[in-house]
Amino acid sequence: MTDYRDFYRGRKVLVTGGLGFIGSNLCRTLADLGAQVLAVDSLLPDYGGNLFNLAGYEDRVRINVADVRGHGMQYLVRGQEVLFNLAGQVSHVDSMTDPFTDLEINCTSQLWILEAVRKQNPDLKVVYAGTRQIYGKPRYLPVDENHLLTPTDVNGINKISGEFYHLVYHSVYGLRASSLRLTNTYGPRQLIRHDRQGFIGWFVRKAVLGEEIQIFGDGQQKRDFDYVDDVVDAFLRAGATDSSDGQVFNLGGDEPTSLLDLVKMLVEIAGRGSFTLVPFPPERKRIDIGDFYADASRIRQTLGWQPRVRLREGLERTIAYYREHKERYL
Repeated sequence: MTDYRDFYRGRKVLVTGGLGFIGSNLCRTLADLGAQVLAVDSLLPDYGGNLFNLAGYEDRVRINVADVRGHGMQYLVRGQEVLFNLAGQVSHVDSMTDPFTDLEINCTSQLWILEAVRKQNPDLKVVYAGTRQIYGKPRYLPVDENHLLTPTDVNGINKISGEFYHLVYHSVYGLRASSLRLTNTYGPRQLIRHDRQGFIGWFVRKAVLGEEIQIFGDGQQKRDFDYVDDVVDAFLRAGATDSSDGQVFNLGGDEPTSLLDLVKMLVEIAGRGSFTLVPFPPERKRIDIGDFYADASRIRQTLGWQPRVRLREGLERTIAYYREHKERYL
C-alpha cells in the first residue's frame, strides 16, 4: 500500500455527501493528490452539508447539488473510477422520531446509487461509509467484525441494510464494493449546530463557547475516537486496492477513553467551559450502547491502516479550527 495515495493522481472520483463533514475533508485531500473530484450533496438542512467546507477548493472540486434519490445518479456515475459513498443520515435520535426519512436516505438512496452503478458503470470502485452503530450493545470488547449485529435504533437497522446492499451487489453483480464501519469521528468541518449527530461535536461546541457540558450518566462510558484525517486515510486505502472488495472493516481509535476524561481534556485544551453529570434522558437511555471500542486488526492487516493522530492532538486541532471559523458553524 506504499503507493495508494499516488493511485488517485488524475483519476475521476465521485464523493456523495461531499459537502458534509467527512466527505468534504476527503474531497480536499483527493484534490491535493491530483484527483478530478466531483462532490455531490443534497444540502438538506441539519444534515451537515456546508459550502464553506470546500472553501478554497472551488476551482479544484466540482460541486453538484443534487439528491441521490433519483435517476440523476445514472448520469453522475458515468466515467467515474472511484465512488466514495458518504451520503446518509447519521442521527440516531432523528431516526427514532422520523424513521421514514431515515429509511429513505439510508436505504432507498443506496439502492438508487447502486442501481446507477450497475447499469451505467459496473467497473466503478465503491467504498461505503458504514457505522459501528450496527453492532448495538457490545457482547464483548473490543468488538470485531464477527460480532452480532443487534442495533438499538432505526438508524442502525437502516445502516446495516445500506451496507448489505453494497455487499449483495458485490456478490451477485460483481460490483467492487466495500464498507468501513466508522466509530466516533471528530475534527474540523463537523456539524456542531445541534446535538443530534453525535455527542463529540456538541461537546466541542460547548468547549469553544465556554459553556457547560452535560454528560449523561456517570461519565465512565468508554468509546474510541478517530480524527477525521485518519478516517480519510482509511477511505483512500480502501479505494485504491482490490483486496478491500467485498470486505467490511472496523475503524477504531488508539485506546478507549471515558466520556468524563474526554470532556476534561476538552475543557483543559479550550481553557474555558465546565461540565456536570446529569441523568440520562429516557429517549437517550433507550438507545445508549454503553462502552464501545472496536478491534481494527482486520483493516490494519489488510490495508495497513492505523490511526496516527492521538486524541489530544486531534482535539487541539479541532478547537483551533472552530475558534477561527466559528461563525460558519455555530
